[in-house]
Amino acid sequence: MKLSKLLAPTLKEDPADAEVISHKLMVRAGMIRKLTAGIYSYLPLGYRSLRKVEQIVREEMNAAGAQEVFMPVVQPSELWKESGRWEIYGKELLRFKDRHDRECCLGPTHEEVITDLVRREVRSYRDLPLNLYQIQTKFRDEIRPRFGLMRGREFMMKDGYSFDATEEGAEESYRQMRDAYEKTFRRCGLKFRAVEADSGPIGGSFSHEFMVLAATGEDTIVSCDSCDYAANLEKAEIRCLPASLPALSGTPEKVKTPGVTTVDDVAKFLGVNPRAIIKTLILRTENGPIAVLLRGDHELNEVKIKNFLNVSELEMANANLIQEVTGGPLGFSGPIGLRNVVVLADNAIVEIESAVIGANEADTHLVNVDPRNHFQVNNFGDFRAATEGDMCPHCSGTLRLSRGIEVGHIFKLGDKYSKAMNASFLDPEGKETLMIMGCYGIGVSRVLAAAIEQNHDDDGIIFPPPLAPFTAIVTPVGAKSDTINEAAQKVYENLWSSGIDALWDDRDERPGVKFKDADLFGIPFRITVGQKALAQGKVELRNRKTKETNLVSPDELVSVVKTQIDSWLAEF
Repeated sequence: MKLSKLLAPTLKEDPADAEVISHKLMVRAGMIRKLTAGIYSYLPLGYRSLRKVEQIVREEMNAAGAQEVFMPVVQPSELWKESGRWEIYGKELLRFKDRHDRECCLGPTHEEVITDLVRREVRSYRDLPLNLYQIQTKFRDEIRPRFGLMRGREFMMKDGYSFDATEEGAEESYRQMRDAYEKTFRRCGLKFRAVEADSGPIGGSFSHEFMVLAATGEDTIVSCDSCDYAANLEKAEIRCLPASLPALSGTPEKVKTPGVTTVDDVAKFLGVNPRAIIKTLILRTENGPIAVLLRGDHELNEVKIKNFLNVSELEMANANLIQEVTGGPLGFSGPIGLRNVVVLADNAIVEIESAVIGANEADTHLVNVDPRNHFQVNNFGDFRAATEGDMCPHCSGTLRLSRGIEVGHIFKLGDKYSKAMNASFLDPEGKETLMIMGCYGIGVSRVLAAAIEQNHDDDGIIFPPPLAPFTAIVTPVGAKSDTINEAAQKVYENLWSSGIDALWDDRDERPGVKFKDADLFGIPFRITVGQKALAQGKVELRNRKTKETNLVSPDELVSVVKTQIDSWLAEF
């Protein structure tokens, strides 16, 4: 491909609406263009990279024994109502009616469709295990699409589904897919980590997320410094030591705190550490209000609360509900004297020696409060978000926080969908038995954005060779000359014939412009063909990642490039 013929409209400045590096660079490099909020067109360079991600995913899925299918993006509401998700999935599910007034949705995922397909076609244990996948456009109506391909409404996804006859078989399918995912992301040339995760609206008994490590990632990874435990922030568990403090004598004392409502302000006003404050959060669920007690320097983990109570709705209470539950105004809530409410307390509060709490009275707090003695709690548990330095739940190590970008998620679904939709088979004794399912997703377009977030510099993208739109770019420079052009063409053709896809920058531009565009595109190897090097029988080879430049003879060029590719990927 000659660059003069390629649709690659570059920009010198960052687009005004781009917030993250991948969005900025993909627009500047002419890889994507926005159609509307959260929906993008792929231009040739972007689409070539996307197809490379797809191919790696496809090859690893096939190698693991999965079979590729392709399912409709439009799904009837009947299947979603049968599974019970039509009402609970939320507004991200884009619902509409066709001309016959039938309710439909655009598929954000395909658990219902694949379960319906398999229950119609599989009747015997002899047909199991079965693992099916597709690579297809998905649509989720994000309330605030942003970050380019990182959080769009329309995106490319690989979704796969396994069906097994036994729990043991399902766990083996899960293990095979976890191994396949690790191979996939290593082949992509990405630094990543598999972490325990919450199953969310997909459901199931356990799951893992695959996180590309990047300082700009929007997700927090919690990992142990002594063992291999790792989880996302929603799932991360915290080990709590048994309470060891003696009970306090005496009773709580009222202290006037006019206009002081936040933890930091209370701590400053009373001259105490925020760790000595117990904050009382009043929240609303579909089953009624609850109170959650946390240490002042800790944050609520909503997912843990939802899972503990088995509720789908959880939001902060308004001032009226707080008044009803506590008898006092917003900003001064405390756990003493709460009315008709379930009280949950995080384990960490029992280690507070002498606590400060809200008095459920305007401009008033209570001091000298014993959390083991002065108020009632229905349940203690792990209800907070992990913080740097917390104790690992599996060993004596401590937890560390880092940033990552979710690019894959695998779930062991169990019989969640097969039971709801009656996906069964006949076992060896002829008994009708429910299939055990697994679900496995990779955000194909997200992988592309995550690769850029992890691999870039001030000059542009630094694509790992497997994901680059072209592995090499041939750049003739200097005065126009038949000798240079002929040498460039020979190098270009030799690269292609040796299995290295190359781009030929044949434009009538200054060398500086050509070099800047090559760096912006993220092409791993730039081969400069110029008069000075040719006089020595050489061309100039520059590695985009290391920025090292070497003079190489054209006959050795392919071998040297392949060696550098192997070296680039060896760390993965």
